[in-house]
Amino acid sequence: MQVSHTRAAVSVSFDEENLVSPTGLVPVMRLAEDADLHSLADEWIKIPTDKGANAGLKVAALVAGMVAGADSIDDMAVLRHGGMKKIFKGCYAPSTLGSFLRAFTFGHVKQLDAVASRFLINLARTAPLFGDPSGKDFLFVDVDDTIIEVHGYQKQGSGYGYSGVRGLNTVLATASREDTAPVIIAQRLRKGAANSARGAKKFVTEALGTIKRTGATGPVLCRFDSAYYGYPAVSAVLAGGADVSVTVRMDPAVKRAIAAIGADAWTPIRYTNAVYDEEAQAWVSAAEVAEIPFTAFSSRKKAEQISGRLVVRRIPELNPKATQVQPTLFDTHRFHAFFTTVTAEALDTVAADKVHRKHARIEQVNADLKDSALAHLPSGKFAANSAWLVAAVMAYNLTRTAGVLAEGQFAKARTGTIRRKIINIPARIASSARRQQLHLPQDWPWKTEWGNLFTATQAPPRAA
Repeated sequence: MQVSHTRAAVSVSFDEENLVSPTGLVPVMRLAEDADLHSLADEWIKIPTDKGANAGLKVAALVAGMVAGADSIDDMAVLRHGGMKKIFKGCYAPSTLGSFLRAFTFGHVKQLDAVASRFLINLARTAPLFGDPSGKDFLFVDVDDTIIEVHGYQKQGSGYGYSGVRGLNTVLATASREDTAPVIIAQRLRKGAANSARGAKKFVTEALGTIKRTGATGPVLCRFDSAYYGYPAVSAVLAGGADVSVTVRMDPAVKRAIAAIGADAWTPIRYTNAVYDEEAQAWVSAAEVAEIPFTAFSSRKKAEQISGRLVVRRIPELNPKATQVQPTLFDTHRFHAFFTTVTAEALDTVAADKVHRKHARIEQVNADLKDSALAHLPSGKFAANSAWLVAAVMAYNLTRTAGVLAEGQFAKARTGTIRRKIINIPARIASSARRQQLHLPQDWPWKTEWGNLFTATQAPPRAA
């Protein structure tokens, strides 16, 4: 591509009052309105003084800015340009939104949590966020934490956690089926040095409660990494009516169970560099899986011991010292084990291993958030950053719902892709006969999907 005019023939001026850049916010914020974001925030958030006035509009403004790509308070200025005030109300200045966030306390953050869960429930009634409503397939709930890096010592709660990076600890719970993209059902900001499993029991209970209120049907399977292998998290899953699949630490009990697995119990699986043998109709792979009955937390009293299956994946240990002259006397392996309460009839050994490995998809959600609103935690106050996290989660779920309604590639696309192709589209505002018309770019490659979203949000809202 080449500029078609000489330098002298090109000039610019920022003076067009009828242009907007994130035109996709029109259907997206209509979707937020239909899901009662404004009224929920007005009902639940009770911040004293003038800083808390019009909470519904201010929360919606924060969410709208994040949907459009804002990752700091200053970026909220994206809501105040050109003709934005002609098509939106409540286009607050960044300083106003910053003062609003800094007025939050821990109690107000919990109020915003209540808004976020109810907002997701309403979004799930608008679009099939959880896939097939028949409820035959597993609904996967993944829980994991990540460190949001911060700089400087004035960030309340910041510290050095397991990653060795100074930051704040964010724990998320996502829900998805095999054929749907994840949505976030629970979130919490913690001190940077917090243990991963801190408060896991309450967090898991709240996440499963949100799932039940969405009306999603079918068996629920909660997946964790080894940091959550403990009685509080696992018992909370079972009390919530779900099954668990959690990576275990190699403690003596696990090592004894692995040693008891027979040599002929191992089955090759499709793994890195695996090859499918057409003649044998089997995968030729260095990785193998096997399982054995296992009782977790056997050191606790009888009523707190949990029976299930220990599924083990073994991979040959590559020994750089081994040579053809002096090979190892026997094969050595690295073992990766997880404990699950799912029955073998529902998931056999190979299927259980494959399903558990897909717990890693929550890392894509973490990366997605860090590529957008959680690129920074903008305030020095811990409560303000906690509120920022909740708003970022609402923006993520809203964008994800918009992608489902747009259909096609956007049903499972990253929010960054949705933002680039559906949200941040420039348009010129024209008025005729008391109607506003938005003129978008001609031959926009994704106009069909944008039209799907616009049509879906222009329909009358569904009855509660």
